[in-house]
Amino acid sequence: MSRPPNYEFQEWWNKQRSNDQTDDHISASTSEDVRFLTVDIHSPNSAGAVAAAAKDRSRSARQLSWIYLLKLNQIAHSLAFITNGFVSILRTANRRITTASVPRSESRFYKIIKFFLVLSVVLLVVELVAYFRGWHFSPPTLESEVEVSVKYIYAKWLEIRANYLAPMLQSLTNVCIVLFLIQSVDRFVLVIGCFYIKLRGLRPVAETDYYEQDAEKGGMNLDDYPMVLVQIPMCNEREVRRYIRDLCSSFYFIGSAEVDMLLVYQQSIAAVCIQDWPRERMLVQILDDSSDTDVQSLIKAEVVKWQQRGVHIIYRHRLVRTGYKAGNLKSAMNCDYVKNYEFVAIFDADFQPAPDFLKKTIPYFKGKDDLALVQTRWSFVNKDENLLTRLQNINLAFHFEVEQQVNGWFINFFGFNGTAGVWRIKALEDCGGWLDRTTVEDMDIAVRAHLCGWKFIYLNDVKCLCELPESYEAYIKQQHRWHSGPMQLFRLCFVDVLQSKVSFMKKANLIFLFFLLRKLILPFYSFTLFCIILPLTMFLPEAQLPFWVVSYIPGLVSILNILPSPRSFPFIVPYLLFENTMSVTKFNAMISGLFKLGSSYEWIVTKKLGRSSEADLVAIMENESAPLMENGVPRSSSESGLAELSKLEMNKKSFKERRNRLYRKELGLSFILLTASVRSLLSAQGIHFYFLLFQGITFLVVGLDLIGEQVS
Repeated sequence: MSRPPNYEFQEWWNKQRSNDQTDDHISASTSEDVRFLTVDIHSPNSAGAVAAAAKDRSRSARQLSWIYLLKLNQIAHSLAFITNGFVSILRTANRRITTASVPRSESRFYKIIKFFLVLSVVLLVVELVAYFRGWHFSPPTLESEVEVSVKYIYAKWLEIRANYLAPMLQSLTNVCIVLFLIQSVDRFVLVIGCFYIKLRGLRPVAETDYYEQDAEKGGMNLDDYPMVLVQIPMCNEREVRRYIRDLCSSFYFIGSAEVDMLLVYQQSIAAVCIQDWPRERMLVQILDDSSDTDVQSLIKAEVVKWQQRGVHIIYRHRLVRTGYKAGNLKSAMNCDYVKNYEFVAIFDADFQPAPDFLKKTIPYFKGKDDLALVQTRWSFVNKDENLLTRLQNINLAFHFEVEQQVNGWFINFFGFNGTAGVWRIKALEDCGGWLDRTTVEDMDIAVRAHLCGWKFIYLNDVKCLCELPESYEAYIKQQHRWHSGPMQLFRLCFVDVLQSKVSFMKKANLIFLFFLLRKLILPFYSFTLFCIILPLTMFLPEAQLPFWVVSYIPGLVSILNILPSPRSFPFIVPYLLFENTMSVTKFNAMISGLFKLGSSYEWIVTKKLGRSSEADLVAIMENESAPLMENGVPRSSSESGLAELSKLEMNKKSFKERRNRLYRKELGLSFILLTASVRSLLSAQGIHFYFLLFQGITFLVVGLDLIGEQVS
């Protein structure tokens, strides 16, 4: 059916054609099915013509109707997208709930959260009753005669709330605000220090350069290279790596079937064995604490393979596996041959140092007899894998770029990161060696070395590749260990710090900044202020939490945290919300470590998927393809250990099926925050409502395990 002629448009068009003598050039775009009209005016100085055109356009009701229809269509698409997302979340939640395992015994912390949840629901019901009765306009007062009624009960509640509960909550709020401001100032000072280092171009300087030295002498002089011990502690590393099949298959010495079955430990061992360091001056220790005999046999086969290529590498397995990683390292340092070595480099099983790692770190020890540690930066191959890894990258980028660099330059002290660092063996022995008294043995030995007068250097431009945990389960276990361990260490070394011979400023830095402010106060106020106090102030409005504490200061701190990784600026809001969500785990871990509660001494290996970068595969494969053996015979696929790999493939079928979980503490807090957001809506509190709403949704997403790797 043809469209009726548009006489209104025709009249307008004829009128424009009759005004050719003007300087305005008007172009109209029409078609058989006229939907839009575009008018371009090339003489903006003619105000009259613009007004006339606007007036003519206003007469086109048909065009306006099409515009409104388009907007309605866009709104419908947006609503459909939101609805589909909501339905998808509901389906996922239902699937997670139906497949959830039998709940474990409830912890004290979870019981406290449940109590606050029940309390918030009861208070919301009371406020809803008062709202619909109109008492938010004129609150009822206690009458002279006692009358047991809803009105009397609510009036009594208002009296108790104003005279007893609100003052206590306001006092706690003020304390947390002060702590929040102090921690924010500390964060600001660290950023200023980092900017100062960048602007002045400050960096540690080594007294020697092996590349220039070898070029001048026409080759390596073994006497210039100190004896270095390289340690790789590992435990049940049977995760299979993800690879670049096409890249690997392009090398003649390796087949695609073998690529699919490479394991986490193999590339780490290879990365260490191809170090550009004289083989006569380096020994590699593979410290295997695996309880799985199949994994042990695979690691032994890998060690034998590199031994046949002339690499000085040995395999060690403890019969008595006590002390976790600290016990493993301590056992290795007790070997008689260790006395022949001057330095020890430590790498976790998923770390892949560059071939020139030792040449870039060892020179800083020359001429510095009081230097104990050279720590390098971590670089992550899977930082863009999912939202969880992106948010982790923001945190760790700030830690290495700002905290470690500023403390290393101005104080000569920072916490050892447990891997990707080189120690002077004499310093380890001087401070008592590795101890298994805490779950943060790396921080423990760093503090003891600092108290003994040793100095540290941090190299921000030397990076060691590793990977981030991609599942929320692995991440919270890692964070629990990282935040309970420092509190264990603080209890154990507090008296030692006070009695040490270091200066008063170093003692103050250790106690107030290193331990209290950054390890205790930060998780305390973050959880208390945003997860407890803020919801309670909605139900106790007499206690005020200023809006600048909810919006301005957290936003500023988030911007400071994200500066070292500017590409992550689009994730600044999710980062702020997620950090508040993680405060639950960090607060629980801090309390557990401080008072020796729950599983504070549980040492769980952080599970990684074994991701690697394309550059690493190229470097290792090119090195492996070279004739490494003395007889010059290159490696063939028949020497790859496919039999052992096939055996592991059979055992993979018996692995426990991985599933996403439900996290009850996060879910409980999400309902508390959402309940408080409904209460804030009744009071028309804008910024508080939006913060509570989005924070509650974030807790809900995390509680449903939707933020990290989706397994099932």
